[in-house]
Parts: sequence; structure tokens; C-alpha cells
Amino acid sequence: MTKADTFDRLSDLLKLARAAGAETADAVWVESRSMSVSQRMRQREAVERAESSDIGLRVMIGKCQAIVSSTDISSGALGELAERAVAMAKVAPEDPYCGLADETALARDWSVLDTYDETEPSPETLAEMASVAEEAALAVEGINNSEGGEAGWGENRFALVTSTGFSGSYRRSSSSVSAVVLAGEGDGMERDYDYSSKVYFADLEDPADIGRRAGERTIARLNPRKVSSQQAPVIYDPKVSRTLIGHFAGAISGSSVARGTSFLKDRMGEQILSPGITIVDDPLRARGFRSKPFDGEGIATQRREMVSSGVLNSWFLDLATARQLGLETTGNASRGTGGPPGPGATNLYCEAGSIGRDALIAEIDNGFYVTELMGMSVSTVTGDYSRGGAGFWIENGEIAYPVSELTVAGNLKDMFVNLTVADDLEFKYGTDAPTIRVDGMTIAGGG
Repeated sequence: MTKADTFDRLSDLLKLARAAGAETADAVWVESRSMSVSQRMRQREAVERAESSDIGLRVMIGKCQAIVSSTDISSGALGELAERAVAMAKVAPEDPYCGLADETALARDWSVLDTYDETEPSPETLAEMASVAEEAALAVEGINNSEGGEAGWGENRFALVTSTGFSGSYRRSSSSVSAVVLAGEGDGMERDYDYSSKVYFADLEDPADIGRRAGERTIARLNPRKVSSQQAPVIYDPKVSRTLIGHFAGAISGSSVARGTSFLKDRMGEQILSPGITIVDDPLRARGFRSKPFDGEGIATQRREMVSSGVLNSWFLDLATARQLGLETTGNASRGTGGPPGPGATNLYCEAGSIGRDALIAEIDNGFYVTELMGMSVSTVTGDYSRGGAGFWIENGEIAYPVSELTVAGNLKDMFVNLTVADDLEFKYGTDAPTIRVDGMTIAGGG
């Protein structure tokens, strides 16, 4: 369906909702296509393609709202959808904070972001990439099994029309390649992986490099040792350091703050991280995984420093949480077709520091370099943090040997003020961070 057809369909749905009794309404359209090819042990395992179109309608009568969604986007189904939504809104409880954006607050002009690649790789191209990645991993000496190589492509489109006069859409694409392999036998078996994911197909890393690194990482984990319980510095590899930024994002979500369930709820304007650390949310970043010109309520997006030099500057807010807190929305509303908007991050990252990764390690007599985290016992209410981990032990400033079955624990409030960040930031995930060192962690081991 063309962009014009999409807007016509959404506008028709809003007219039907108003005719059925809605006072205000908005409608969203989410369309996606994806394809992936995987193989295992040099044999083709799966070729998958998926396509979907979903429409969602939110209607409001006074301070009561209801949301309905459907995959039936035919003209005949729209009237039933509108009537069902209005009937639900008439019996819904009041929500004093719901409501559309004022006309004056809506985005009117925006730049087209570099988030869509016209290239759609063929199944044969994806199959070759998956084969090359797995073959390179299997070629690493000591690798004896594989969970497979995989390559994929996808695109999605989001469109929003509101009864207050907003209409807009954007598209995003993504491509990926990965390999997962195993080494060792029985209880001594280890696995690891590597992957590359980009908005533009041409920006993907060489599948052979992906496979080789997956194999080398797996071999490096063989014969892990146990260590005794102790307090020591923990260095988070970029594969896992981003989870710390994710916990931070959860703690500054307007939903958590408005409910009073965040350990940072009273810390606005205060020093919460080490001086010099800056955390940015940038929905306008070129070729960003989560870039978008407007949010799920039609508000223009903008780059924000959520933390500047360790000081907390802002929450993630949509209209409802902003009203509840007596603030202005930050343009961070995200939504699907089946529920109301909610605040969330876009391209969130911790800026790089000025010290190299090796220099961070060199200062440690005994410590843990963590490359994998397991389990989840993290409270955004208290900040208490405990996760299982595996990686490598550091002795005398060098990575010495692999370790496993460790637990790292602390409190995020203390961890945040004891962060040191390296200079190796790469944009790979959507939430990104460089290598991070956290001093004073409790490490529970089995040695």
C-alpha cells in the first residue's frame, strides 16, 4: 500500500470513529517485512519470510480512552473497529492524564532521516553470507559443533494520523549476519557468538570476520576456573556494558518516576554518575537503529543529554507521564497498535571516555572481565543489582584465564558513581556503551 493510501485509510478510520461518538482519536499503522536464511553444520536449516500489516485505533470520550487493533485492514472492517473502540471507551475508567497533543505542539516539518536502505538482498545472497560466517567459525581450530550461521533483512514502516491534524510516517530497514559455535565436550562444552547488524546492508561487517571472532571467542572460554568470593573491580565488555545503560533508562522512565518506583525519582539535577560521564538519547542520529523524526504522539524528536558530566537532566516522558509530573513531554512516546503510548529511549548511548580498554585493565591486580550476563535480579525501586556472569579473570593488570559461574552484585546507585568509561564506543545495538569499569563490586564465586 502506498503512503497516500495509508494516510487515506487512517483518515477514514478517524472519521468513522468521530461518527460513532469519539471526541478525539488517533490511528497508527505498522507494516513490516522480513527475511532470514540460516544453516547449521553446513546444511541449510531454514528460509523464512514474514509480512504483516496492523492498524490501531485510540479513541477518547472525555477522559476515558480505549484502544483496539486489527490485522484486517479492509475498508469493511474499519467501521466495526471504530464502533468497538467507542463502545469500549464509554465504559472505560477515567484517566486524568490521557489526551492527544495540542495542535501547537505537533511536529509540522522534519528532515528525512537516513534510516532506510532501498537494497533488499536476495535469499541467495543471505544464504551465502550465512554459509561464509559459519564456515569461518568452524575453521577455527578446536570448534567442533555449531548452532548455525544466519543472515537476515527487514524493514518496517510506521504511520500516525490524529484528529487534531497530524499525519506523518517514516521507514526503517535493518540487515544482520551472525554465527554461534561450540567447543569442548560434555560438561566442559562452551559456546559463544558474534554478529553484525546495520541499517544499511552495505555497512555490515564481513561475514568471515564475524565467524572467525565467534570461533575465537568460544575457544577462549574453554576450561574455565572458579574464583573465591571477594570484592573487586568488574570490567564490562561492550557486549554487556550496554545493559547498565539499559538499567539507567528504566530508572528514568517517566512511568517509573510517576509511580514512585524508581530509585532515581528524587535525583533530578543531582550528580548520579561519575563526573565527566555523558549519556545521550539521539533519535536523529544518521543510520541509527531507533531514529525517528517524530514520536508516537506526533511530537518532534530531538537529541537530549539525559546526563551531562554525571548530572541527571531529564526523564523520558510522553504526554501522559509529563502531565502527571507537571512537566512537558520530551518527545519520547513509543507505541504499537495494541496499547497506549509509553515513554522510552531511542538511540541511547554513553559517550566514550578518554582512557583505553587495556589501560582500564592494567590498573587492576585482581578483577573480573565480564563478557556474558545471565539471569536478572535488578530492582529499579531500590537499585539492588545481582546477575550471573562469565568471562575472564584479571591478574596483575592482564587477562589471565576464563572463569564461569560467578555472580556480580552491588547497588546501581553506588555502581553509577563508580563508573569509568573507556574510549571504544561503537554503535552496534541501539543502546550502546564503551567498555565500563565498576569498582567495589561484590563477586560471589564457587572457588
